[in-house]
Amino acid sequence: MRRVRFHTYGGPEVLRVEEAEAPVPGPGELLVRTEAIGVTLPCVRRVRGDGKGGGDPLPAMPGGEVAGSVVAVGPDVTGFSPGDRVTSLTLTGSYTELALAPAFLASRIPDDADAVQAVALVRSGQVALAALSTAAPQGAESVLITGAASGTGHLAVQLAKLQGVPRVVAAVGSPAKAEFLYGLGADEVVVYDQESWGEPVDIVLDGVGGELLPRALAALAPGGRLIFFNSGGGTVPAHELLAGAKTITGLTMRRFSTVHRELYEQHRTRLWELAGSGRLRAAVHAELPLEEAAKAHEIIEARANLGKVVLRP
Repeated sequence: MRRVRFHTYGGPEVLRVEEAEAPVPGPGELLVRTEAIGVTLPCVRRVRGDGKGGGDPLPAMPGGEVAGSVVAVGPDVTGFSPGDRVTSLTLTGSYTELALAPAFLASRIPDDADAVQAVALVRSGQVALAALSTAAPQGAESVLITGAASGTGHLAVQLAKLQGVPRVVAAVGSPAKAEFLYGLGADEVVVYDQESWGEPVDIVLDGVGGELLPRALAALAPGGRLIFFNSGGGTVPAHELLAGAKTITGLTMRRFSTVHRELYEQHRTRLWELAGSGRLRAAVHAELPLEEAAKAHEIIEARANLGKVVLRP
């Protein structure tokens, strides 16, 4: 099988296509023949060694989400059989023709949906819904979303409006993305380097972090809350939290899907219902062959994408 790995940290140029033996699914795992692979900002940061603890042991395979057909199931797996079409998060990388996926994170793909649609919708939609559930907007509370044109961000904009949030502010790196976001229902679009992001908001969903985190925190009204679900890190002065009575809550899908298993299942059903009815649109910016993983990373690094970037084996 073919897979993409990196043997040293760096930019897109360090990605290499290799031949390898097919992995064997262990307890609780599915072996999935991939038809679509999601490319995200955390994937790019992993390759640069910007992840937790300074990066993965090398060599490593990037990626975290796939859609395709089950080839084999590991011991103790129930509910899935070879031939089932699924989409899933992966915990060991996904830039490969045959990927291992935890069965408890896998979701069946409806008969009328294709693999690209599935990989663009499910993982990113799960993150967006988890962030909104954690924030729990009420009444007239407003929401600002960073990375709003990303695979997760553009779904979060739509889902916030579907939940009745009266003011959704989309924060992006370029004014060229404004038309795309207004078309998805955003009430306001702000660019990161603007002097002001407008009136303060009650909630920030931060999918970017890093140097942007202090700006995101400053955008909160007194008593506001920031949901931090990115791999970018960042620091804020503790006195800003105290002075503004603000809170920051970290969110990881590994923990959310385990601790809130029933809610995770509800979100999975909800995403397909909304997509099937046409109320939620998972935009795909580009589909590229596995051999062009470097080009996919270049798109993400340039923050040029409007929606999801997908690799096709």
